[in-house]
Amino acid sequence: MATYIVDKDGNQIDASTATVPTDRHFRGAWSLSGSVISEDMTKAKEIFKDKIREVRAPLLDAEDVVYMKALEADDADAKAASVTKKTSLRNAPAASAITSASDIAALKAAWDTDLLGDSPYA
Repeated sequence: MATYIVDKDGNQIDASTATVPTDRHFRGAWSLSGSVISEDMTKAKEIFKDKIREVRAPLLDAEDVVYMKALEADDADAKAASVTKKTSLRNAPAASAITSASDIAALKAAWDTDLLGDSPYA
């Protein structure tokens, strides 16, 4: 029984005849050309941005708590720091390192561990 690989456009080939990328994190961005599968960087970047959005959601929720505590304490410095962090989290999917990434390795390196924590692509 053959195993088939299906690309993002619904094309399929027998897996035993395919040249497949070793990194499977961006399977949703695979594009088939003959028997060679490569990553569509535009689609890979969208997958990467979606992962950032997924990871940042609880971070934004936690930062809302920090801001509310600073608001209650009338701590202007803590409020400003919280606003800065929330802005950075909101802007994370638009990072220039993502836009300029020319291959999967560069895209994976664009993960901001200082802001988002450990990379899911490590």
